[in-house]
Amino acid sequence: MDTLGDKLSSLVNSSLTEKNLPVPLLVERALANGEGVLTETGAFRTTTGKYTGRSPKDKFIVDEPLVHSKIDWGTVNQPFSAEKFDLLYEKVLNFLEDKKKYVFEGFGGKDERYRLPIRVVNQFAWHNLFIRQLLCRPTSNELVNFQPEFTIVSAPGFQAVPEIDGTNSEAFIIVSFSRKVVIIGGTQYAGEMKKTVFSLLNYILPQQNILPMHCSANVGQSNDVALFFGLSGTGKTTLSADPNRFLIGDDEHGWSDHGVFNFEGGCYAKCIKLSRETEPQIWDAIKFGSVLENVVIDEKRNPNYDSSELTENTRAAYPVHYIPNAILAGTAGHPNVVVFLTADAFGVLPPVAKLTKEQAMYHFLSGYTSKLAGTERGITEPQATFSTCFGAPFLPLPPVVYAKMLGEKIEQRNARVYLVNTGWSGGPYGVGKRMNLPYTRSMINAIMDGTLDQVEYVTDEIFGFNMPVSCPGVPNEVLIPRNTWADKNAYDEKAQDLADRFKKNFLKFSDMPESIINAGPIK
Repeated sequence: MDTLGDKLSSLVNSSLTEKNLPVPLLVERALANGEGVLTETGAFRTTTGKYTGRSPKDKFIVDEPLVHSKIDWGTVNQPFSAEKFDLLYEKVLNFLEDKKKYVFEGFGGKDERYRLPIRVVNQFAWHNLFIRQLLCRPTSNELVNFQPEFTIVSAPGFQAVPEIDGTNSEAFIIVSFSRKVVIIGGTQYAGEMKKTVFSLLNYILPQQNILPMHCSANVGQSNDVALFFGLSGTGKTTLSADPNRFLIGDDEHGWSDHGVFNFEGGCYAKCIKLSRETEPQIWDAIKFGSVLENVVIDEKRNPNYDSSELTENTRAAYPVHYIPNAILAGTAGHPNVVVFLTADAFGVLPPVAKLTKEQAMYHFLSGYTSKLAGTERGITEPQATFSTCFGAPFLPLPPVVYAKMLGEKIEQRNARVYLVNTGWSGGPYGVGKRMNLPYTRSMINAIMDGTLDQVEYVTDEIFGFNMPVSCPGVPNEVLIPRNTWADKNAYDEKAQDLADRFKKNFLKFSDMPESIINAGPIK
């Protein structure tokens, strides 16, 4: 007899639990509970306390026979004992037993052939509102006999005791693939739930020959599909929300034999420095039903998006249908264009470069960017980092599994691949300036309409990139990064420094074909 399963079932069906509430009622409950306030546009605004970003050091996978030989164990996928998990799981259930609870039932994945049914049990009403807007919402008929394959139990008010519970801090995010349960505690940051679902799909889908991807996606008038890979803060949400194209999704997708499908039913946009002028679609999406995290507001409930008083990682969560030109089905054909987004804090990578298939594989495996302030705890200024497949924190399987799948799909579909730097120009962080967003949009437009296929290119002497010398809407000098630096020698030193970091990082992929290893920096 599974006493923990029975206890969970009792919790879900308790008189203290409300299931699948509509948005207005969830907002009412959250307000009544004192969990936040409404802004002047009607969005629900809350704060998340100590944890204003993901806490990767507090994330674990239970080491069970079912998954032991498949997981890429290490600092990302930390093992947790099954015995310790069961003890902690029971404590979490006991903690929630006499409290109000909110349950949402929905799906991870828009494609009905591959979607994952998920039940989420929340201590906070606003967390349930958040996950309702972010996951794929079922129809009333689909709820009648809903059977979850996984259950997420989120109890932010419960704090672990590391010495007793085996965690690294009071916070924890622990996945048990055998029990098909995830427990989250000690952190109020709602993004942990969203990324937990992504991690589950990153384990399940490759075993069905589907590539899970940390990318946004949109489609043009002629059904041309574009993918935008990148870590948080590199521009996935911003660049995919294009008024001239149709949004498929802003962060997580799968690529199957049928095409691309969104994992989510909503968007989770960074909103530091948000303005109506530069990001009108995101600005207008922040209204009743949306959730604002850690955004400073004044006495009249007007958000101050320029303030980083609480964190740089201010967030807005909203359903995808709040974007006027979103594809609500969340599916499209095979990608024509693949864009790797990076925010280069060194200021030496070109704002746009065309990649060969081998270079594409090299840079996908490298996953270079800068961790931006606030996205994770302890990050207060940008730091150079290599995140394999632009999503290392969410990859339970060995990186080569995902990389080989992407390479095969790019080749099969003859997709064009580009590297786009949304980071610094004219110098490193602290000296140069962040890339002008309208310039980046012009480059993206030129990629989409084929203009960049018609211009002259030059090869970067250190990295081997092919860089365009002209692009409509962009000053020519911006396109060649060395030209933007006042001190050319300083540029050369910094560029070589970054190239050496690429080479050092890639040593761990020594089993890759020589053609891919040699597609990195040439000096």
